[in-house]
Amino acid sequence: MPSFKTLDALDVIGKTVLVRADLNVPAENGVITDATRIVRFAPTARELAAKGAKVVVLSHFGRPKAQESDFSQKQLVAELSKAVGQPVAFATDCVGAPAREAIAALPAGGIVLLENVRFHKGEEKNDPEFARQLAALGDLYVNDAFSAAHRAHASTAALAGLLPCAAGRLMQAELEALEHALGNPQRPVAAVVGGAKVSTKLDILTNLTKRVNVLIIGGAMANTFLLAQGKPMGKSLVEAELVNTARDILATAKTNGCDILLPEDVMLAAEFKAGTRALAASVDAVPADLMALDIGPLSSARFAQKLESCKTLVWNGPLGAFEIPPFNAGTNALAKAAAELTRAGKLLSVAGGGDTVSALEAAGVADQFSYISTAGGAFLEWLEGKELPGVKALEQAT
Repeated sequence: MPSFKTLDALDVIGKTVLVRADLNVPAENGVITDATRIVRFAPTARELAAKGAKVVVLSHFGRPKAQESDFSQKQLVAELSKAVGQPVAFATDCVGAPAREAIAALPAGGIVLLENVRFHKGEEKNDPEFARQLAALGDLYVNDAFSAAHRAHASTAALAGLLPCAAGRLMQAELEALEHALGNPQRPVAAVVGGAKVSTKLDILTNLTKRVNVLIIGGAMANTFLLAQGKPMGKSLVEAELVNTARDILATAKTNGCDILLPEDVMLAAEFKAGTRALAASVDAVPADLMALDIGPLSSARFAQKLESCKTLVWNGPLGAFEIPPFNAGTNALAKAAAELTRAGKLLSVAGGGDTVSALEAAGVADQFSYISTAGGAFLEWLEGKELPGVKALEQAT
């Protein structure tokens, strides 16, 4: 288990606490379309405020090239106020006089959101001087942005070495869930990995063959593995140049005692569009003019049955083109099976990644998994076995 302090270790009464959140939510024309990250962060802000701290929220929003109004965090104030249940002040900069004045005007238990940290080049450069400017604003530092922990930036890494620090409740929950999923899990452990391309998840697949007992591969990436086994894949999306790599992963898994499950049947269509005619076929009989767009019913049942013998599940990536029915059937079936096992207390289930969360929400079971990570890139890098700078900084400061 990573060694880090939590809010329980901090005396925050009368202190100014800098809290790094990840409020990088999707928005269109100034309207937030998904406030999940804001809602998940809110308990940390509420707890600190209730304990009498001045809560100073740091975050990034988008990828600004300069101080562009479209990327101002002022547009997040209303949603953050709603989530924390109290008015949130706003500072027009994250350092300097605007930040200092906004914090000085804040009462104990008040919350202020500072302007986008990425308006300063020193943020993404992990510049020590910019980190010192941030540190000068507060007494304590709390990192609650696991989803930005894979970035070695000033507000996620350097700042932890300048002030007494701890993990916020969301960071704590993420790290504890991931520890239970892969760090020190109950075995057998299964992983479901889907998505379009093997090339984007090579490191994940390689790492998981060393960590899990069962690896279920779906999505278009399964097509490349099936091609590597000599199966005819017709017009299916494949990465022919990675056939040998797929064979190497299969061999490595066998050496490590990891059982890889691939589809035995698939759902086929002539084209990928709504309303197209779909039919199931064995992976040994894919016609040359059709493409595989989902796992078939036999594979769904086989994968679900395998989960019944497992204690822990890590899930990343859909098993088919879930955006268009009926090619969501495979993902939905396995997701519902995992949710049922979780509800029965037979399975600890952890999932993450943008498409994964969308697919599980579409299946109506996202709230029935043990834990759904709000992180994208950080979750993927954790699956790859990489060290996350934001987490490492908290550990080193402990």
